[in-house]
Amino acid sequence: VYIAIGIKPNGHKEVIYYCIAPSENIEVWTDMLQNMKSRGLKQVELFLSDGVVGMKTALARTYPKAHFQRCLVHVMRNICAKVRVDDREKIMNEFKQVHQQTNKEEATAVLHDFYTKWGKVYSHVIRSLKDIEPDLLVFYNYPKQIRASIYSTNMIESFNNVIKRKAKPKAEFPTEQSLDAFIGIQAMSYNDRYFNRIHKGFGQVQDTLESYFD
Repeated sequence: VYIAIGIKPNGHKEVIYYCIAPSENIEVWTDMLQNMKSRGLKQVELFLSDGVVGMKTALARTYPKAHFQRCLVHVMRNICAKVRVDDREKIMNEFKQVHQQTNKEEATAVLHDFYTKWGKVYSHVIRSLKDIEPDLLVFYNYPKQIRASIYSTNMIESFNNVIKRKAKPKAEFPTEQSLDAFIGIQAMSYNDRYFNRIHKGFGQVQDTLESYFD
């Protein structure tokens, strides 16, 4: 199930798209973005996701002015899966410092120190990080009040957990249509719940965020 949650400059958030697809690929992501654009989503300032195949290519085709931030929580999980168990806690604590700095310059220095320290032991991990470095620190280009909300996909993970919890009592969904209807109900419930709420930090920088849009 593909899910997109959007936050407006005024801080209001909502599920703006979902669909069911058998596998994750560039064609589905392209269809998703084109669908949102055709329904009136004219401009995206920042797009945040995990490292899905084809996402940046699809985004460049549909919203060429949008910036892209890779979810740092997913990056940390990927690192964890590729290092020795004895090193995991230490590596995670050090990598977390990347998103806890005052500005992008400091974060870049921390990241490069991380490369230097672990490059010999885990050269394959560091090579992978260097390949995606342009997508790791984009959130620092935005006001500090909202950075905690835009370096990870925790918002979508939280919604996914709601869906999983509510689906658990069901033995199965007899058809794709029944699953579609179930997810639609959860999405509408989410949107009703957050209709007039301002996401943390966004109320303080609304004017700044609005200035990013045409």
